[in-house]
Amino acid sequence: MKSIWITLVTAATLSFSQAQPLTGAWEYKGAESTESRLYAGNFFSVALYSQEGKQFVGTYGGKYAVSGDQLTETIEFDTRNPERVGTEVKLTLKLSKDGKKLIIGSTELSRSDDGTPGQLAGAWLITGRFNDKGEIRRSTPGARRTMKILSGTRFQWIAYNVDTKEFFGTGGGTYTTADGKYTENIAFFSRDNSRVGASLGFDYSLVEGEWHHKGLSSKGEPIHEIWTKREKIGL
Repeated sequence: MKSIWITLVTAATLSFSQAQPLTGAWEYKGAESTESRLYAGNFFSVALYSQEGKQFVGTYGGKYAVSGDQLTETIEFDTRNPERVGTEVKLTLKLSKDGKKLIIGSTELSRSDDGTPGQLAGAWLITGRFNDKGEIRRSTPGARRTMKILSGTRFQWIAYNVDTKEFFGTGGGTYTTADGKYTENIAFFSRDNSRVGASLGFDYSLVEGEWHHKGLSSKGEPIHEIWTKREKIGL
């Protein structure tokens, strides 16, 4: 299996064009696992998994920036190499002129989407919950964060702590939005691989720029959450 977890090999077969952003979802399908990359705003996540084998391999992500043909990743979570949390990783990237192929290291990824249709595309942090009385309990994200990154068709949520470098769980796959319904199709789930292949439906709405998310969790428990885009929080 090809991996771009740490090492970098500069590829020269494609030319990078700043006119073609990374925003959206990218994928490499290997013989043993799939590598999925999501870019939204200044944030990214990478997940390695086997949907067929219902195996979660690992994930990392955080913030990113592109300057010329250099990609700088600031790592906020990393399940396989937690010592990288808080560090910067500089990589050389190559993007095809049509924006459909991306080479990072020795791995060539294909674009899954460009951030569209994606009504919920972006990087979100959970900032509130409704209790059983309908009251909102707000919280300000700090070192302990639950983030959800969505491209136009793909999603990943991650729970982690940037200070202690702890990782608490993740899951992801594809999603759709239609007529106030948000549906997740689970391709990987670190806590319970029996959830792979399941679809979960929720009610959703955007209220003053915040995402209200209501339904039943993967455990069948009622949830009513409020998510805020990271850009508005300033983290």
